[in-house]
Amino acid sequence: MTSTPSFGSVSTAIACGVVLALSMTGCGTTSTQSAPATQAGPATIDVVHVIQQPVDVTLSMPGELNPYETVAIYPKVTGFVKTIRVDRGSRVAAGEVLAQLEAPELVAQRAEAQSKLLAAEAQLAAARSKADADASTYNKLKAASATPGVVAGNDLVIAQKAVEGDQSQITAAEQTTQAAREALQAVTQVEEYLRVIAPFAGIITERNVHPGALVGPNGGPDAATPMVRLVQNDRLRLIVPVPEAYVAGVKDGSMITFTVPAYPGRTFVGRIARIAHAVDVRTRTMAVELDVMNKTGDLVPGTFCQIQWPVHRPEPSLFVPAGSIASTTDRTFVVRVRNGKTEWVDVRTGLSSGPLTEVFGDLRPGDAVASRGTDEVRPGTDVRVKDVKPSES
Repeated sequence: MTSTPSFGSVSTAIACGVVLALSMTGCGTTSTQSAPATQAGPATIDVVHVIQQPVDVTLSMPGELNPYETVAIYPKVTGFVKTIRVDRGSRVAAGEVLAQLEAPELVAQRAEAQSKLLAAEAQLAAARSKADADASTYNKLKAASATPGVVAGNDLVIAQKAVEGDQSQITAAEQTTQAAREALQAVTQVEEYLRVIAPFAGIITERNVHPGALVGPNGGPDAATPMVRLVQNDRLRLIVPVPEAYVAGVKDGSMITFTVPAYPGRTFVGRIARIAHAVDVRTRTMAVELDVMNKTGDLVPGTFCQIQWPVHRPEPSLFVPAGSIASTTDRTFVVRVRNGKTEWVDVRTGLSSGPLTEVFGDLRPGDAVASRGTDEVRPGTDVRVKDVKPSES
């Protein structure tokens, strides 16, 4: 006969199972909590050192070639173009006749001036003849007056006054003649202006008139534009606007190389001849002029150039690799490591010399800065450093 377990025996068995389960759970928890925790040490970053060296770099700057001399030629008098001997591209010598004008009224003015001069010369001759006759009469009366009673004293006085009056007439006639002569010279000079000549040797780059055109200095349909434009192209001015940050090393007489788009791969040379010694407040640049000899005529005025401009500073500057410089929306900085802690140092950048960039800020030669500038490395972070060469950063 099978016996049935009692209620007390079942309860005792359940209680023992619960206690066993709790004991096993407690053992597992105690094992987990007792595991040792590992703590990471300071991060290691690559650093480079601030370098101090002289600034001796070459920058590419834009410039423009201008004629050494250029002039827009207008007529000095009003007239009609009779002939014009040059056209665009013509080479001319100094003093060469470019155009011949005609003005009929000048011919009449010259004839009138010649007539007045002849009349004045005739009056001068008559005055001198009368003066000679009166002087002869006076001398005879004076000689006769030596004998008492032969010549009345009043007649001698009248003859003397006539001689003095004749001298005044001669002086007035001489002044009239000189004025007439100068008037004739003035008209003749104006006639010379009918010949338009080249003030210097060069090339004609512009022609705006043709035979028969009415031209003049102040009026006429063609007064707004010059007859021709002449430029000297065997010697040119290369004008370079140098930024104010680079004007310290500009020296008069230095030879500078440049290139032009028309001759790829070819290098030309100019000499610094004129320095403005003042910065344009609108562009913050200083104009520097180079003299460029152009005997072959390969270079043409108005061409834009790329100038290889040497930049020197009077004192050495500090340089760091370009990758060490970090920028945010409000600052540019490098991460310097000092006594195992990082700090941000604000800088301004300058010239580039290969992989290095010139910086200005609270830095010293030999300072350790992060080879890779980033705002992820916050100021005050404990770090270990590892020196690397700038080329490795």
